[in-house]
Amino acid sequence: MSDELEFRRAAETALESLKRHLMAREQEDPDGFEVKEQDGVLNILFDDPAVRFVITANAPMRQISISALATSFNLNWDSKMEEFILPRTGETLATLVNRLISEYHAPGSSHL
Repeated sequence: MSDELEFRRAAETALESLKRHLMAREQEDPDGFEVKEQDGVLNILFDDPAVRFVITANAPMRQISISALATSFNLNWDSKMEEFILPRTGETLATLVNRLISEYHAPGSSHL
């Protein structure tokens, strides 16, 4: 990604797309989680127990960062796929977030 403005546009588009996806998923399972956006930061809130996943654009690093399940995930822009990707797994932003939500809801999960 060549400049900060280009990054910001790509990140805003990616986060907006993720927000729409999560809001649709929230409607399917209203007891599962709630999505809130504040100042460009997406929060996925769980009630029982109270847990928050935080998804934000990290402009200085030109990454999208996710804090979830006691771990930080940093996704880089992939110009061929035109998506933010987690380098070590190749997961896209939406795929990774869906996996993290599923892991949180998995039977027997420890809810770190």
